[in-house]
Amino acid sequence: MRTPPRWRSVLAPAAMAAALAAAALGGTGAAHADDHDAPHAATPAPAHGPQPAHPAKPDHPAEPGRPQYPGKPDQPVHPAKPEQPGHPAKPEQPEQPVHPAKPEYPVHPDKPQYPGKPERPVHPDKPVHPAKPVTPVKPEYPAHPAKPVHPEKPAHPVTPEKPAYPAKPVKPEYPAKPAHPATPAKPAYPAKPAKPEQPSKPAYPAKPAKPEYPAKPAHPATPAKPAYPAKPAYPAKPAKPEYPSKPAKPDYPAKPAYPAKPAKPEQPSKPAYPAKPAKPDYPSKPAKPELPAKPAYPARPAKPDYPAKPAHPSKPAKPAYPAKPSKPDHPAKPAYPAKPAKPERPSKPAYPAKPAKPAHPAKPDHPAKPAYPSKPAKPEHPSKPAYPSKPAKPEHPSKPAHPSKPVKPEHPSKPAHPSKPDHPSKPAKPSKGKHSGHEDKGHGGHEGHGD
Repeated sequence: MRTPPRWRSVLAPAAMAAALAAAALGGTGAAHADDHDAPHAATPAPAHGPQPAHPAKPDHPAEPGRPQYPGKPDQPVHPAKPEQPGHPAKPEQPEQPVHPAKPEYPVHPDKPQYPGKPERPVHPDKPVHPAKPVTPVKPEYPAHPAKPVHPEKPAHPVTPEKPAYPAKPVKPEYPAKPAHPATPAKPAYPAKPAKPEQPSKPAYPAKPAKPEYPAKPAHPATPAKPAYPAKPAYPAKPAKPEYPSKPAKPDYPAKPAYPAKPAKPEQPSKPAYPAKPAKPDYPSKPAKPELPAKPAYPARPAKPDYPAKPAHPSKPAKPAYPAKPSKPDHPAKPAYPAKPAKPERPSKPAYPAKPAKPAHPAKPDHPAKPAYPSKPAKPEHPSKPAYPSKPAKPEHPSKPAHPSKPVKPEHPSKPAHPSKPDHPSKPAKPSKGKHSGHEDKGHGGHEGHGD
């Protein structure tokens, strides 16, 4: 970690004063080591010498002027659009024939009056339903207590108005696209091969002759349509004019050198935020009063019995359907003839090659960027003052050696259990081959490697 330059001038005299004070204390302590009754002499304050003057810093070079941006190149003039051919004149429509005037409709006579509707028969009176029991009147409940008034909420701060968005630049008009070349004519497909002759179908059995229908009357001959008037010929379209050649773009002017940016100033420290005031205690809500007990409802009277419904009349028995006649057997179908083999399809004709696209014009080369100016050399910092030598630390007294620990006695060996017999050793597993995964590692799985 580097020490700032403004602290170097403070640390050096402080270190010198500490060293002088330590030397003065050591001298007075050695002189009055035997005289315990003599009072301690006052330590004189160290005299500070004149502080050395700081070397002057070299002047920084002046900032060069800012470069000016080059202007925009002149836009090329777009060619004028070709004139479109006019629409052909429409053919004249024939005059409509004059229709004769329609005859007046005769006056309709007055409609006769409809006879009145007959009087409907009087229906018998419906049976009277039993009267419904009267429901008891509900008791009046006590009124609810009024709600406590809540404190008013603070007003929201006014939001600032948003700045207006900058206007969008006007989109330039693009030149008209050239017409696409005409597509070449489609090549004729090769002639289809003649279909093979189909085998003759077997003769079906003769069907009974149908009765002769009466002859239909002859339809009258349709009159011949009149010929349409001949359409006028379209006028010839004018030849397409050639576009003028585009002018070459001018070269961009050279950009001037960018100036050296000044050093960024240090940001000042932010002030501490003031402490927020404590919120006031909200008033306690009043206790909710207890509602009185609900009164008991009076007992409802029992409903009267409904009159008995009459019994439904019995339905007659369903009659039995007659037996369906049996269907006659269908005659056996004749065997279908074998289908002929499908003819081979002709190969598709080769598509014509697409016309080559016209080459795009070469783009102009970008102007070379100017070389950046060389940065000025940094000024040399003044040499740091030599730090004072630190006094040697006193040697610590040697620690005494730890006493040797007594040797622990060995535990006596436990005798074997006499009641349990020793288990017989398991036999060795036979090996299952050289490349098996269950080889016996301890009993000769790799005997051949030792030779």
